Amino acid sequence: MEFTALLLHLLPVILLAIFSPSAAFVPTDNYLLNCGSTSNATLDNRVFAADSAFLAADRSTPLANKNPPPSSPELYATARVFTSASGYKLNIRQNGTHLVRLHFSPFPSPNFNLSAAKFTLLLNGNSVLRDFSTEALVIKEYVFGIDGEELEIVLRPAGGGSNFGFVNAIEVFSAPKDLIIDRGARIVSPNAIGEFDGMSSRILETIHRINVGGSKVTPFNDTLWRTWVPDEGFLVLKPAAKKVVSTHPPNYQPGGATRETAPDHVYMTAQSMNRGNAILGAKFNISWNFPVGSSGVQHLVRLHFCDIVSTGLNLLYFNVYLNDLEAYKDMDLSSLTFHELGSPMYVDFVADSDDLGKMRVSVGPSDLSTSTHVNAILNGVEIMKMVNLAASGSVSSEKKKRRTWIIVGSILGGGFGLLLLAGLMVLLACRCRKKKQMKNPRSRRTESSAWTTLRGVQGSSRSRMTELTITGSPAGNGYHNLRIPFAEVQSATNNFDKNLIIGMGGFGMVYKGVLKDANIKVAVKRGVPGHRQGLPEFQTEITVLSRIRHRHLVSLVGYCEEQSEMILVYEYMENGPLKSHLYGQGQATLTWKQRLEICIGAARGIHYLHTGFIPGIIHRDIKSTNILLDENHEAKVADFGLSRAGPCLDETHVSTGVKGSFGYLDPEYFRRQQLTDKSDVYSFGVVMLEVLCARPAIDPLLAREQVNLAEWALQWKQSGRLDQIIDPKLRGQIKHRSLEKFVETAEKCLAEYGVDRPSMGDVLWNLEYALQVQESGSLREDSSANGDPVMVVVGNGDRSEENCSSEASTALVFSQLVTNEGR
Repeated sequence: MEFTALLLHLLPVILLAIFSPSAAFVPTDNYLLNCGSTSNATLDNRVFAADSAFLAADRSTPLANKNPPPSSPELYATARVFTSASGYKLNIRQNGTHLVRLHFSPFPSPNFNLSAAKFTLLLNGNSVLRDFSTEALVIKEYVFGIDGEELEIVLRPAGGGSNFGFVNAIEVFSAPKDLIIDRGARIVSPNAIGEFDGMSSRILETIHRINVGGSKVTPFNDTLWRTWVPDEGFLVLKPAAKKVVSTHPPNYQPGGATRETAPDHVYMTAQSMNRGNAILGAKFNISWNFPVGSSGVQHLVRLHFCDIVSTGLNLLYFNVYLNDLEAYKDMDLSSLTFHELGSPMYVDFVADSDDLGKMRVSVGPSDLSTSTHVNAILNGVEIMKMVNLAASGSVSSEKKKRRTWIIVGSILGGGFGLLLLAGLMVLLACRCRKKKQMKNPRSRRTESSAWTTLRGVQGSSRSRMTELTITGSPAGNGYHNLRIPFAEVQSATNNFDKNLIIGMGGFGMVYKGVLKDANIKVAVKRGVPGHRQGLPEFQTEITVLSRIRHRHLVSLVGYCEEQSEMILVYEYMENGPLKSHLYGQGQATLTWKQRLEICIGAARGIHYLHTGFIPGIIHRDIKSTNILLDENHEAKVADFGLSRAGPCLDETHVSTGVKGSFGYLDPEYFRRQQLTDKSDVYSFGVVMLEVLCARPAIDPLLAREQVNLAEWALQWKQSGRLDQIIDPKLRGQIKHRSLEKFVETAEKCLAEYGVDRPSMGDVLWNLEYALQVQESGSLREDSSANGDPVMVVVGNGDRSEENCSSEASTALVFSQLVTNEGR
């Protein structure tokens, strides 16, 4: 009786948790069209309006089902038929990710048997559905970004004969801006490693949306009006899984998943390991097979997690596999969800379907699991196919569309000597051998795995710098010696005293501090707590700076990620950014010699990034605010949040979305979205002009022709009058040949095409020459056309932490000048 009374008492709460509709998401763009009808129709409490006002042209026929089935929704009682290529045009008010759903429910009629329709569907000129026909209700959903002011939906009948197209209903609405993250999905492949870049520019077709361990979720209970189906039909071995249900609403955290990511019902149910059916101590996986159609096609696989099984933190560790490849090792939901139980999160992966056209998802216990807490869970699965786009019906290769590690040609061209060719082949062979040693892609357990200790927001928990594996993956605890407790950071900054703020950027505030235990000055960069957009930069910065050391790169002292904080702690640079010394207030004027030495130091740091590793590192945000000066005005390059691995030996560039700062952005990279180390060279050329002219790269307060420093300065250079726009404080200080070589180098850096720009090694050579000319009036110069002396390379200038300590070696760094007689 007591149990019955308790059940009756809790029943309203349980029913509310399970059946209450979610609060509606309000999209900026929201089109619901009842095609072929002059009246409204309702489906899932949503009103679909007549479609005639949105037709692109009057080349269609409205159709009505004279005998609709009694149970069929009224929305499917009409259709719009297209006998020639035509469709709809919808005005778009908010650019960004949109959901497009098209409903196809065929019915017979005297003139058109909709089951016989055969047509191609195009979205803004992209063919997403080719030679489509159906005999039953089908809803096709596409998720993609819209950049223009219009969405055009075209149905084009298949060629020849009396083919036609039809549609019953259309939904188009804007999605939350972070529903699809451009960068962050882990690539799971035997032949690739890293993160997928450019996801927001792809068209995704939803194939499966699964509520693991739960019942069907209808659009009425989803804020984005999605349908989630149960997983039982996809389980490989049902006795291996055990359903888990929570009666507590999900504990949503800032920066984690939201109700738009997936509804409450998905995060309140799961499948876990059925330990009751297993031999004591046995370890096994739970697996699902999802048919996806064609084999070898790329898919976005989004897995949803919410720890509703643990009784405490850090008790649940498990591994995730896709098509039997290890996708995520030692997943710890406690650390990924801000140390909160029952907190939803998700991880995105990119994987190819297998040879049978299936996607196999598995979860299983980790080696870190204790004997009393061996378990693995999964709450939800979404699988979306990356559509092989064919603009205006022309078929383009999927490989050309891939935005990660695109091989477009060989950098080994004619004109290289046999010795250089052999050297490059040896380097390539060594790199391949290193990759084979680092991982066995078919192994379920790898000895060294990518760093995964940081929280998984933005759809992926993986460090965005996985592709920047510089000297091999670190050990499992390779970053722990850099962790700094939050209390220690608070103490160092006097609880983030506003009086200690020394800078501010997109990531957050920068504070001056002192680590009391070590008694060292530090700069503390504190990200906005819970700010999702800063996580990739936070992870990248740690990944790069924890693995490299150079005299001209700012050193990372440590980081803190407690209590939803993202904090980076660097060595303190006494004289701050170069920018403030060029056109800031209250700073002493830099001499020409100092400016040359600063440029040389920065060039050494960038050159080290480009050449010190295979592949090199492209900084991607070189600017005067990211070149810092220590107490001796020695330059160090900072802020690696946008850094990317450079192209491999058999590649010419990295295809990626455009990131950087206006005024410094390589125009070729901006136009073609093809990143090379020459993009850094262009940015450095702008910095050189800042150093010379002491004005910002972009100044909107100036006359139109003067706003962009690079364009303005090059116009003066071409007219032979650049000396008239240099910093007035430098006039009379600069020797003509030093200025000439400096300006000539900056101009080459700013060439329109990267192939015409010098390497950072060449830039460094020219800057050292400009300094030598400035300091010496008795150089015996070459009689060549340009008068340059001969440069003998005695070192590469790229010193690791070990060989940077000796000042004696500094005098021999990189080069020295000799006369012709000394060749």
